[in-house]
Amino acid sequence: MAKKGQKFSNYTQTEKNKYIEMYQNGTPSSYFERELGIPANTIRMWQYKANHPELCTGKKRGQRKEKDLTKEDYKQRYEILKKYRAFLKEQREKR
Repeated sequence: MAKKGQKFSNYTQTEKNKYIEMYQNGTPSSYFERELGIPANTIRMWQYKANHPELCTGKKRGQRKEKDLTKEDYKQRYEILKKYRAFLKEQREKR
């Protein structure tokens, strides 16, 4: 788990590919941890994502980023909210 004030390293895709290739060619994971300061699990995760790109979209299950939403999506959401408000109003009037 990340700690407050912790700094994260950013690696370019070429660096990641180089380290993945080194790992696949038999470089021990202890080398990455001691010499480069990269946890072995990070290398393994990069390797997994490189081998299974269709499973690693970067999105959480079933969620879309707000910037991926179109104008039609917002209109659809608005219509759903209007119907829900009308439904709630009817329920209150029945009481």
